[in-house]
Amino acid sequence: MFSYSCKKLICAVDKKDVQSALDLCTQIKPSVGLIKLGLEFFTINGPQGVSTIKECGVPIFLDLKFYDIPNTVAQAVSSAVRVGVDMLTIHASGGKDMMKAASNAAKEVAAKLGIAPPMVLGVTVLTSMDISDLSSIGVSRKLEDQVLSLAHLAKESGLEGIVCSPLEISLIKKEFGDSLKLIVPGIRPEGGGGDDQKRVMTPTQAIKNGADFIVVGRPITNATNPAEAAQNICNEISVL
Repeated sequence: MFSYSCKKLICAVDKKDVQSALDLCTQIKPSVGLIKLGLEFFTINGPQGVSTIKECGVPIFLDLKFYDIPNTVAQAVSSAVRVGVDMLTIHASGGKDMMKAASNAAKEVAAKLGIAPPMVLGVTVLTSMDISDLSSIGVSRKLEDQVLSLAHLAKESGLEGIVCSPLEISLIKKEFGDSLKLIVPGIRPEGGGGDDQKRVMTPTQAIKNGADFIVVGRPITNATNPAEAAQNICNEISVL
């Protein structure tokens, strides 16, 4: 039985081959709320690949992290809306004008098409980065302060949600309550390791702390039985 909690589980599917990705999505469909398609998949397969994955019947999270001048990002978002995605990402560090342009474009194009606009999410600080990485690119403030500042900017720009690491969930929830949706990557089951992620947390703890959605990739997609791995995570968070 598909539970509400399972809708909070997003699986990152970045296989290069469309058919392999579609087969995987079909396997895990009963246990996930959205399928995340990122740069690796999109660079090879493009919009047609996204449309093919939509055939499995699970909402699509297009994670391309747009970051450019406002007009360019607005046009990219417009194209994504026409493909029919349900969530998409832009970099919050692109600034208020860029985020406003993205948000407005999503709503305007969706209205013309007679569909619900996708949720536009502002990416704060990548989960692969820590304070030393921020320092190396000239950001001198504390990592938590940087995330909080970008979250405020995203909210002021009209975005519905942000992407943050699990370590910032409590901070953001305390500041914004439920007014910003939190999409949280860097999720690793107990004993699963961090791979190239530096700021990680278990599914249970992330949901307990207030994550609205958790993003899990390799612990599911690289598992011997992806359907079982996805269902195990779904079962874990369904009891919360």
